[in-house]
Amino acid sequence: MTVLANKALFLDRDGVINEDHGYIYKPEQFYFIEGIFDLCKQYQDQDYLIIIVTNQSGIARGFYSEEEFLHASQWMREQFQKNGVNITHIYHCPHHPEITGSCRCRKPSAGMLLDAQKEYDIDMKNSLMIGDKERDIEAAIGAGVEDTILFVHEQNPQTKAKRVICRYSELLC
Repeated sequence: MTVLANKALFLDRDGVINEDHGYIYKPEQFYFIEGIFDLCKQYQDQDYLIIIVTNQSGIARGFYSEEEFLHASQWMREQFQKNGVNITHIYHCPHHPEITGSCRCRKPSAGMLLDAQKEYDIDMKNSLMIGDKERDIEAAIGAGVEDTILFVHEQNPQTKAKRVICRYSELLC
């Protein structure tokens, strides 16, 4: 008997889940993007795991500690739970190449997605990545995710993404 692998909705954090206004590490800095909870609930109801993959170079830069990041992540997770969404895992890269050297986890490298694939037995071909920067899309493609969506805040971006959206309502059924 063949066991089917899981599928995942991979999300970048800043600019995709919450407004990106630079180095967010406190709950009071979070402003959730309209529609993110409904979008995640829809995919969760279709048996997708909700997995966040986020570069957090502010840790390497000394702007905030890993403990502060983890505290904010726990708060964010609770907000999703209040909206009926379970975040399966939050992967983060605390590095910056000019400070800590190169690593396999910082997007556009695929390390965080590949770690998730291994840990949760994810079928990457049937998974989806939503990012707001080209490095998110490149990481997903590098990990074998075929359905990539660039969430844009500007017109006519140059991208390798399969789809470009401006509002999450474009993905809701």
